[in-house]
Amino acid sequence: MRASEALVVLVAAALAALGTLALVGASRRRRFGSDVDEATYRTLHTASRAAATLREGLTPAGVGKAAKHLRTLLAAPSIAVTDPSGVLAWDGPGEHHRRDVVGHAQAALVGSRTVVLGPSEVACGDPDCELRFAVIAPVVARDRVVAALAAYGPSSSPGLVRATEELAVWLATQAELADLGRERTRAMEAELRALRAQISPHFVYNCLAAIASFVRTDPDRARELLLEFADFTRYSFRRGGAYTTLADELRNIERYLALEQARFGDRLTVTLTIAPEVLQVSVPFLAVQPLVENAVRHGLQSGSGRGQVTITAADVGQNAEIVIEDNGVGSDPEVIRAVLAGENATDSVGMGNVDARLRQAFGDQHGLVVETAPGAGTKVSFRVPKFAPGIRAGQ
Repeated sequence: MRASEALVVLVAAALAALGTLALVGASRRRRFGSDVDEATYRTLHTASRAAATLREGLTPAGVGKAAKHLRTLLAAPSIAVTDPSGVLAWDGPGEHHRRDVVGHAQAALVGSRTVVLGPSEVACGDPDCELRFAVIAPVVARDRVVAALAAYGPSSSPGLVRATEELAVWLATQAELADLGRERTRAMEAELRALRAQISPHFVYNCLAAIASFVRTDPDRARELLLEFADFTRYSFRRGGAYTTLADELRNIERYLALEQARFGDRLTVTLTIAPEVLQVSVPFLAVQPLVENAVRHGLQSGSGRGQVTITAADVGQNAEIVIEDNGVGSDPEVIRAVLAGENATDSVGMGNVDARLRQAFGDQHGLVVETAPGAGTKVSFRVPKFAPGIRAGQ
């Protein structure tokens, strides 16, 4: 079941379980629709708040923060989430029942089926404890039971059983999304390693050959270029975090361009226009350099054989905008679309990788924008927030 389908069914089930409870006190607040509209909004809002805490999957920390929202969705006095190793979270009164949750959930965890337990299995010796029934549903992600969701209360009902089952399906969807996110992150990390490995022996040989050509004629220039080459490779293979400052990224691009201009001389012209206000903005490591390398390569393939590359970093309100433009051979827009969609295996690293990492870090609205056509050069731009919560250089 897809996430959207599970959430729709969850809303219906939660409404059945909640009855008129979700509308208590609604008359004292501003209403924006019918009773059903109000209850639906509250259910969706609560589900979205729970989802925000489960981005890392069904971890004790994430489930612990989500538990109160899950209990609200079920309108149950208490809920628990457990996996075979132990209870991930409990929310509500009667926490002394926590020690029994794994045992109560065995049929769900092992048999992958919903169970309803009565007073003989749930009730304790405390006369003030209202927890006498439990509805426990398995959380099945990728065809295996990863956890169980239990709703505890003074009674059970078909509506509570259905709501618990559908909320378990929704939890399974969150677990699968978290798994996919981790797989995507691992894939992009592997591509980043491949991106570093793109500093090919051919490039190294050409750089060293260019440096060697200055050893006798201009020793000072040769020494400067050798230092640039050392700093360039040190940065590219650094063992830092996933993010760096735009200033550091641009500094390494200047080293790269110094080495390329030593090779190509006046065949390569580069213009940089950088707003000082955006230099400390955090960007994904090696996010700009591959785009500049593409621009240099394509620019030198222009009809005139002279490459013109323009790099701009501008302060645009809440964002920094980075633009790389060349006068090169351009590309078929459909080819670029396939690259950005991950459908072109010839660009497994480079532009596609940069686009994916930008979207993962800042959201889909911050992906690459590419303007190109055969023979018309290429303009690549993207925007990143000047301040993004949870993202900083070196992280």
